[in-house]
Order: sequence, then C-alpha cells, then structure tokens
Amino acid sequence: MEFEDMLPVVEAVLFAGGEPVEASRLCEITGLVKQELEQVICALEDRYKDPGSGIELLRLNDSYQLATKQEFAAYIKSALEIKKNSQLSPAALETLTIIAYNQPVTKGFVENVRGVDSSGVVNSLVEKDLLAEAGRLDLPGRPIAYKTTDNFLRAFKLSSLKDLPPLPEPSEQVTIDEILENSRSEQDGEQ
Repeated sequence: MEFEDMLPVVEAVLFAGGEPVEASRLCEITGLVKQELEQVICALEDRYKDPGSGIELLRLNDSYQLATKQEFAAYIKSALEIKKNSQLSPAALETLTIIAYNQPVTKGFVENVRGVDSSGVVNSLVEKDLLAEAGRLDLPGRPIAYKTTDNFLRAFKLSSLKDLPPLPEPSEQVTIDEILENSRSEQDGEQ
C-alpha cells in the first residue's frame, strides 16, 4: 500500500479501538516500520489540528488514541447524559503526585511520605483507572507496587511521564519551619 493509503487504515484502527493502541501493534497491523508510522501519525495530527475537526490524536507513551477535543466536552456530556466529573480530593492529588514521580511504589511508601494511611485513596485511584498494579516487589510480604496509567496521562493532558513538571531543587523548597516562622512574623506584624 502507498503511504497515503495508510492514513485511513491507521485512522480506522485508532477509531475502532477506542483505547490507546501501541505503536508496535500498529506497525504489525499495517506492515509499516516505526519511522513510516511516525509520518502517518504526524499527518493525522495535522489533519486534526484543523479547527473544523472535533477530533484530536493523543500520544500516550508509545501508544496513540483518537479522542474528542476538550472544547466539545460539554456537548458530549449533554448528548451522552454524563454526570459531572467528580474532582479529586487533595489527598488523591497528593497520592498521585507521589506515585507519578516515584513509580512503581507500594502503599507503604506512599503512607511513609504522606504520614497517614493511604489505602483508601490508592484503592479509589485504582477504581478510577488512574493507578494500576505494577506487580509485586521482592520484599517480605511481597507488597503490591503501583504505577500511573494511560488514563492518568489522558486526564492530566500528558503525552508521557517525561512531561511532568520538574520537581524543585532541595534549595528551592520551603520547609514547614519556614512557613511557621513566616506565619508568626505576619501575625506579630499585625498586632
């Protein structure tokens, strides 16, 4: 098949799949090599950048997925009668952050960092498909390790974990003692 003939093939596979499809699987299906597939993907991305399109192509690690553009979410929710998305709690966001930057990690690791029981939060994030089991560690008790999912990337509009913002350097971080001292200074200044 010609290069131009592969555009609708890849588009159809991504559309029909509904979920992310790995690049290696697309190459296997189409007979394209990785570099040729990348050219097809770039051409599809260009096609969907048109303001007249309600579709976009998402890159999720080494996978691709067709999705609707964010600006049409309200219409889609209305058409499909989707209830309002529930926001993540601060504890859930904190847990996701810990796991995203340190994965794969155990619930015990998360609890050690947070200082509180995190079992319920981790289980809730697994149910929401933002976290998944990444196997068991070779430690006493063989604890389950957790990692973020492609749904996590989609929800936070990331192509890969490399797109996470960098953590501040230790010298740039503020300690709790500095926060308390600043708070006391502000209260003393108000009196």
